[in-house]
Amino acid sequence: MALAAKLQLRQSQSLVMTPQLMQSIRLLQLTHVELERFIDEEIERNPLLERAEPQDDAASDQAQKSETAPERDSAGDWFEGETEWSAEAISQKLDSSLENLFPDDPGTSERLGPDLTAQWKSAAGGAGTASSEGFDVGDMAAAVVTLREHVGEQIALASLSPGDRLIAGELADGLDEAGYLRIALVEVAVRLGTDEAAVAHVLGVCHTFEPAGLFARDLAECLSLQLQARDRFDPAMKALVANLELLARRDFQTLKRICGVDEEDLLDMLAEIRALDPRPGLAFSGGASDAIVADVEVRAANDGSWAVELNADTLPRVLVDNVYFARVSSHAKDQAEKDFLAECLQNANWLTRSLDQRAKTILKVASEIVRQQDAFLVHGVRHLKPLNLRTVADAIGMHESTVSRVTANKYMLTPRGVFELRYFFTASIASAEGGEAHSSEAVRDRIKQMIDEEKPADVLSDDAIVDMLKESGVDIARRTVAKYREGMNIPSSVQRRREKRALANAGR
Repeated sequence: MALAAKLQLRQSQSLVMTPQLMQSIRLLQLTHVELERFIDEEIERNPLLERAEPQDDAASDQAQKSETAPERDSAGDWFEGETEWSAEAISQKLDSSLENLFPDDPGTSERLGPDLTAQWKSAAGGAGTASSEGFDVGDMAAAVVTLREHVGEQIALASLSPGDRLIAGELADGLDEAGYLRIALVEVAVRLGTDEAAVAHVLGVCHTFEPAGLFARDLAECLSLQLQARDRFDPAMKALVANLELLARRDFQTLKRICGVDEEDLLDMLAEIRALDPRPGLAFSGGASDAIVADVEVRAANDGSWAVELNADTLPRVLVDNVYFARVSSHAKDQAEKDFLAECLQNANWLTRSLDQRAKTILKVASEIVRQQDAFLVHGVRHLKPLNLRTVADAIGMHESTVSRVTANKYMLTPRGVFELRYFFTASIASAEGGEAHSSEAVRDRIKQMIDEEKPADVLSDDAIVDMLKESGVDIARRTVAKYREGMNIPSSVQRRREKRALANAGR
C-alpha cells in the first residue's frame, strides 16, 4: 500500500485552560487569609492594582476613641486556655490502644510561662496610662517567644560547660512542637564527636527545665518528669505510668493490683494524671494561628425567611487605576513597554472580575445550602438533612466540582454558631419505616445523647443502640454505630461500664 500525503479538515471542541481561567478556579478555593495574601502579591507585581480602603467618619471617630481611651479586660483572663486530654494527643505517643486513655473533660491551664504572664500583666496594667497610641494586643502577640528561644534562655543560665552547652543546643534542635525529643542520643554523640554518656548527662539537666516534661522521649517519660517536679512520683504512681496501656483500656482491677492501692487511691492518682500536660511545648508554638472568619452571614429576616449576606470583611476591595495607566502608557518609549502595560491592565481587569465572580458564586452556593437546611437553622442538628454536592450543583446550575471548590475552607455564621460549609453535606442513612432518610450527623448526635444519658447499671451496647435507633425510625448497621462512636472518641460499652462503676463506688 502506497503512502501519500493529503489534507483533511476536522472540527472538534476542547477546553483550553488559560492562565486566567486557572487563576479563577484557584481563587474559588482560597480561604479569606490565603486570598488576602494572594492579592498582596498581585498588587506588588502589578502597578495598576491598588486596594480601596474606604473609611467613613464614624469608623474614624471610633478608632480615635479607641486610641484615647482603651478598655481592656483583666489580663489574667486573656491567657486562660484549655488543655484537653484528647485521644489524638495520646495516640501520637502510644499505640492505638491508648486512644481512650483520657476523658473529654477539659482542664484549665496557663498557656504561657510565668515570665510572659508577668510581662503581659505589666503591659496591660500600664495601658490605661499610656500615650495616645494606646496598647496594641498585636504587639504583645508578636513578642511571644518560641519553644527554641525559651529553651535557649534556660541553657544559657544552666550550670553547663561550653561543651555541654553545645550538646544541649543540639538536643534543643531535636525538639518537636510538643516538646518531645525526636533525636536519638547516639546520633547526637556521633554528630558532635562525644560519647553517649555525656549526652545522657546533659539530657538529665535539660529534664529540669521549665515547663516540666520538656525533652521527654515518650508520653510516659513526659508524665514522669512532671510528677517528679511535683514530688508525686512514688512507687504506686511509677507503676501506674508504666502501665498506661491498662489505663487506656480502663482495666482498673489490674491497675489496683499492680499499683498496690485501693479504688479510692487509684481514682486520686487518675485525677493527678489528668491534671498534667501531655504536650508541654505547645505553650510556645511560636506562631499565630489564622483566625476563622465567616465568609457568609445568615440571620433571620423580618418575613420569617433567612437573609444570606457575604461578610464585608472578607471581600477584598481592589481597584484598577486606569488614570495611572493612561498617563504612563502615553509616555511609553517602545513596544515592549506598551505590551507590558497592556498585559498589566488585562490581568488587573481579569482579577477584579474573578473576585466579583467568586463572591457571587459563594453567595449563590450558600443561599442554596440555607434553603436546603432550613430545618437545621430552626430546630438544630437533629433536623439536619442528608445533602450532597450534586444536589446543590443541580439546583443552582453549576458543576459539582465548582461547588466542591466553593465549600472548601469557607465558613458560615448562623444563629446556631459558625460552621464550615461542608458541615452541611452529610451522608444519607435510610429510614427503617421507608420514610425520609436521616442525616449521618443527626444520627451521630443521637448516639452521643444516648450514651451521655445512660446509667452505670444500664450501659448501652452497640447492638442496643442499633435497636433503639430502629425503634425511632433509623435503619443503621452495628458497624456503622461503632464507627460513629469511635469517631467521637467514645469508649466501648465494656470500658464505659468499668469506669462508671468505679466512679459510682468512689462516690459512696
